[in-house]
Amino acid sequence: MRRLTTFIAAIGGIALGMAAAAADIDWGKVDQALGKPGANLPGGVHKFGLPRSDLKITVDGVAIKPTFALGTWIGFLPMGSGAMFMGDLVLTENEVSPVMKHLINDGVQITAVHNHLLRTAPAVFYMHVSGEGDPVILAQTLHAALALSGTPFTLPAAAAAPATMDLDTAAVDTALGAKGTINGGVYQFNIPRAEVISEAGLAIPPSMGTAIAINFQPAGAGKAAITGDFVLLGKEVNPVLKALRDNGIEVTALHSHMIDDAPHLFFMHFWANDDVAKLTRGLRAALDLANVKRGT
Repeated sequence: MRRLTTFIAAIGGIALGMAAAAADIDWGKVDQALGKPGANLPGGVHKFGLPRSDLKITVDGVAIKPTFALGTWIGFLPMGSGAMFMGDLVLTENEVSPVMKHLINDGVQITAVHNHLLRTAPAVFYMHVSGEGDPVILAQTLHAALALSGTPFTLPAAAAAPATMDLDTAAVDTALGAKGTINGGVYQFNIPRAEVISEAGLAIPPSMGTAIAINFQPAGAGKAAITGDFVLLGKEVNPVLKALRDNGIEVTALHSHMIDDAPHLFFMHFWANDDVAKLTRGLRAALDLANVKRGT
């Protein structure tokens, strides 16, 4: 019992230390350096969303919404006297090399470059990045690198949001055992794993990319396109892959996003465009094979 009390006290001390570190960072200066306001999320994360609204991408004839599969993001987490960051940059073929060169020259780590979907027209790729240090300097580096791409730092004028989605969101919530949110015409789920995930010894909150992401883009007549990624332990990879394929959901990529994570995670991306009830059954079958937190 004494050991448990000591452990809980230590965890509380770490949380208080992170809160103090977050309070010491002037996020307004970081926002200014990156060129866009960020959002404060649970766990001390300060996160930026930079959807590629400039791109017109299709998959199998489906026009992909920016929030469905084209969402560049960067998340900062207080660390020591500065911060660490992780991000996923959505880039065209011609943007990959110049952006990578600038980041490498400024000491940013490239942790992965790969596809998330198949048959994207035109082709898009995803560059995962990380680094640590002064968050303002890191934000300046990221801004300069992304300025070599077409990534917009200001959002286009937003059209009036529809009052409802062409999707039975309550039925989808029930089927998946989780609660989704509407974002830019897409119904999104972020389902955290049950384990504590760390990178280089630092606990990484789910909002830094360690949660299972599932996105629905309604297609009408009870259908939707789905994409996202399952975040998995090695022993879960093939059972989940089989469950998805057995239910008509295409597995489009399997890879890592981080280098020094513990436990080591694999990210399985998927795609389908079909009846919503059929898709949710397949997704639930896969979720039941992963060690996740759920609950509506």
